[in-house]
Amino acid sequence: MRHIAIVGSGPAGYYTAEAAVKKWGEDVRVDVFDRLPVPYGLIRTGVAPDHQSIKAVSKRYEKVALTDNVRFVGNVAVGTDVTVKELQDLYDAIVFATGAPHDRQLDIEGADLENVIGSAAFVGWYNGHPQFADLDPNLAGRNAVVIGMGNVALDVARILSKERCEFDGSDIVSHALEALCRSNIETVTILGRRGPHQIMMTPKELGELMHLDRASPHVDAADLPPVDDDAILEPGLRKSVTLLRDFAAIPESIHGEKRIAIEFDFFASPVSLRGTGGKVSEIEVERTKVEAGRAISTGETYTIPADLVVSCIGYRSSPIDGVPFDERAGRFPNDEGRILPGLYCVGWAKRGPSGTIGTNRPDGYAVIDVVEQDIGPGGRKRGREGFDELATSRGIDVVTFRDWQKIEQAEEAAARHGSPREKFVDVESMIAARDN
Repeated sequence: MRHIAIVGSGPAGYYTAEAAVKKWGEDVRVDVFDRLPVPYGLIRTGVAPDHQSIKAVSKRYEKVALTDNVRFVGNVAVGTDVTVKELQDLYDAIVFATGAPHDRQLDIEGADLENVIGSAAFVGWYNGHPQFADLDPNLAGRNAVVIGMGNVALDVARILSKERCEFDGSDIVSHALEALCRSNIETVTILGRRGPHQIMMTPKELGELMHLDRASPHVDAADLPPVDDDAILEPGLRKSVTLLRDFAAIPESIHGEKRIAIEFDFFASPVSLRGTGGKVSEIEVERTKVEAGRAISTGETYTIPADLVVSCIGYRSSPIDGVPFDERAGRFPNDEGRILPGLYCVGWAKRGPSGTIGTNRPDGYAVIDVVEQDIGPGGRKRGREGFDELATSRGIDVVTFRDWQKIEQAEEAAARHGSPREKFVDVESMIAARDN
């Protein structure tokens, strides 16, 4: 019997569990650990609340979680409640599927000013992550700046721009919804160091900006390269750039009907943040030019008013005691998923924050192939039986998948009209719902 521990219950974790069951059937036992009492990681607290069709992939993970040889071990922090060495003594392989939950730091002067927020925190706030539920961003000002040219930047800009009715059907948490409905923001500037041909935004997410009730996207036609230059782009990026061209063609009369402007500011690199009374009020930007795909400084600077700044410039994985970590890359160093004998990684913890949710599926299957090469039929370790004895001796309050289903039912029962659920935003409430 093979015993596999997977640390992280998001997409990478459950695709890896699925791969293990398909490869070994009844000859494997998989324990999926998570420090929160609730599963699904990025699906629950990273995917935008108005993208419910994407969140529906959790039904696939639920099917895996309910098989007899896969177990959810929630409310257990690996590295704190139990060490990696202890898990190594119990399991044939440990696969880290911890994602990249921390923001890459905005390394400019003034980044520590009030109301300068990383996207992990801001997205966690409106998605109800217990770590960020109390963030309480100040939305009283008129000008927001979003730094970054990827889909997370689009999510943040869109969420800041929607009316209450546009959140119908979403699972945005109530404290964020009420704050957003009181918002005074009139301009959301999306700031990117490079040009339209270097964006990481996908057509679907860009296209959503054309259909907002009270906001419209603005692109300066002068920032767009000649149309013929689009021919060299891969098809997805070409569609995205075509949408930017559509934004540039929106008549001023249409813009005038919308209360919020979403401004795309290309060739703009943030230099410093300034503020009064400790709170951000403007951002100094340097104009760039793109050469061989790289942003080159021009020395020309200007300022943009900024009452709120959300930095969407990338993510880093979490170091774990007892596991090598590449600080520069923000992930675990690995060779095809191998970190050290018996230690593996998958998903963003392996390759950094790149790709889509679906990209994690081949990643999970590939790492299980590597694990099979290394462990063969297993090493007669005790697996979950041994972990359960350890957890009991330490008084660790393990949350099972059946417990999670009780929490889920309570969230669904508490949902406001039109919403699929009202998430609990603190661990204590989750545990209380389990115990009711």
